[in-house]
Amino acid sequence: MSTVIEQAVEARLVAAAPRMPTIPATLHYDGRDPFAVRMSFPAPATLEGVEVYWTFARELLTHGVENAVGDGDVRVRPYGFDRTVLEFHAPEGTAIVHVQTGDLRRFLQRTTALVPAGQEHLHVDLDQDLADLMRDAC
Repeated sequence: MSTVIEQAVEARLVAAAPRMPTIPATLHYDGRDPFAVRMSFPAPATLEGVEVYWTFARELLTHGVENAVGDGDVRVRPYGFDRTVLEFHAPEGTAIVHVQTGDLRRFLQRTTALVPAGQEHLHVDLDQDLADLMRDAC
């Protein structure tokens, strides 16, 4: 069974747009990093012209489809009945995108089927993570 889930979503760009009102984005989840979700944006949709990834807590996305959450670089909140707003704050500026809430819920259901909420710690390989950290420190 694969530990990786990827789901394409369409994001509607609201602010800091390089002239592209809707952009394809991809949500990524890897059961080997069970607390995190990654959202990637293709090169044509970014100011730098390179693919950009934002990594944030799965819990942030889970709670953000219901209530406004986040006070750091990534913030999530519901918008109307069927959309969720994701704000990405960087030194270069802020990008605000709307994503269909149903798409986010389907993605989250798939991640929860792979790693149930509250059981993430059972899927973390601390020995391997520590070995990777020590290798990178040398």
